[in-house]
Amino acid sequence: MPLYAYRCTKCNHRFEKIQNFSAAPELECPRCQGLLERPLTAPALQFKGAGWYVNDYSAKNAAPVATESAAPAAAAPAAAAPCASASACPAAASCASAAADA
Repeated sequence: MPLYAYRCTKCNHRFEKIQNFSAAPELECPRCQGLLERPLTAPALQFKGAGWYVNDYSAKNAAPVATESAAPAAAAPAAAAPCASASACPAAASCASAAADA
């Protein structure tokens, strides 16, 4: 059953009430007997499970999450290959092999 928000136009009292879809809306404020209105509110609705955009149309070729067996191999530093031409390299200032060639 949906939860409807109500606001009194006379005393500004706000409250919520759970009602059936077929139930008649509240018309009178319980505090001052003023006229009630139902303000528009954002629905608290969340779709879960398969068949929705997030599940079916997300990137299928995303990188897999690293497992613990791959962690030791990734932790070992690889030896840096020397640059073919240190003078043409855009990262020559920060490259260790370019500094060794100079």
